Amino acid sequence: MAAEHPEAAKQLSVVAENVGAHLPELSRDTEEYVLAEIPELRGDATLIKIMRATITEHSAALLHVFENGIPLERIEGPAAALEYARRLAQRDIPLSTLIRAHRFGHWRFLQWCLDELNRQDAGEALSTATTRRMLQVAFGYNDRVTEHVIVVYQQERDHWLLSQTAARAARVRDILTEKNVDLNWAEPALGYRLRQNHLGLVAWLPTLTGGGEGLALLDRITNEIARKLGCPARPLFVPRDAALSWGWLPLGSHSDVSWKQLSDVVERSDPSMHVCVGSVGYGIEGFRSTHRQAVRTQELAAAADPAPQFTDFSTVAPIALMATNIDDMRAWVWGILGPLAVDDENSARLRETAQIFLDTGCSYTATASAQILHKNTVQYRIRKAEEIMGHPVQKGRADLEVALRAVEYLGSTLLRTRPA
Repeated sequence: MAAEHPEAAKQLSVVAENVGAHLPELSRDTEEYVLAEIPELRGDATLIKIMRATITEHSAALLHVFENGIPLERIEGPAAALEYARRLAQRDIPLSTLIRAHRFGHWRFLQWCLDELNRQDAGEALSTATTRRMLQVAFGYNDRVTEHVIVVYQQERDHWLLSQTAARAARVRDILTEKNVDLNWAEPALGYRLRQNHLGLVAWLPTLTGGGEGLALLDRITNEIARKLGCPARPLFVPRDAALSWGWLPLGSHSDVSWKQLSDVVERSDPSMHVCVGSVGYGIEGFRSTHRQAVRTQELAAAADPAPQFTDFSTVAPIALMATNIDDMRAWVWGILGPLAVDDENSARLRETAQIFLDTGCSYTATASAQILHKNTVQYRIRKAEEIMGHPVQKGRADLEVALRAVEYLGSTLLRTRPA
């Protein structure tokens, strides 16, 4: 790289002095430019006022660096810029928006400086050298200050979320446990309307992840499901720990939910994600009941081997209500299925055929059609299952259906291994 022009620093100082004489106009123009480019920063008078002060302080500080050759390591972020970062964090405005505001503001500032340099008519060599020095110093300043601002934003965001989450979790616990709740107090406190239909949700990850990534994944899947259902407002999201969250999806006046759509959303997400939901409930009692169902379903899913990615309460309600003690349930299933409760491929085929046979009203033809098998094969499998269990499939049919459904869902958790 060529040596710096001996007059570049002096020329940049002249540019800074002349631009500084128009600092109010520069600040106003930059503010209008940033707001035009980033619409989400408009509308909040307090934020705009702080942004205006940020632009003025940034511009004055960088012009001071240009004019006096101040080393960048002595520069800290302007107070207004740090406060602006804190306010955006508290208002849930993404960090990416803050960074964009810095970039657009920086670019507008440089346009003013480059236009002033062009008016100086300093000659091609000196103008080129001055421009190079201007950009080097400006980008070094912006990089240093932006890194500082990002740290302040993240610290404030963590602090804000922690305090907000703790307060919201306490309010949710009150609503779940107290019989008499003042809805006119509870709804504003939660930021969530209780007088509507709700769908309770529990989302979890099998292992903890560092850096808050787990909670970010849980929050994201909750919001993705809410969008898929067309929820009229934001869901209520309550982290329980770094790998488990509770959620309530606001359905408004609607009560129909497509479990297939929900399953698709979950299965397209992170493969380690698991989600369980209750049934739709209305009002504060529905808020409680759909949550209890989601929690019961999650307890069941966590015991399954392998654990399913998505489960809705309606699919496993009888099993979930029974499965307060897995050891007792396992003993009950063994008593119903006998030697058919063995964890091997042949027993699994026979259990599947028996379950479909019962689901189709004990129709060999319908079972054969569902499994794409010959009717004789179905008859053979049913006879074989009956021989292994020691009784006809229609004897104790209700218990047998529940036992087969439990094994279908919980898998090897309820089965025994075949002796060697």
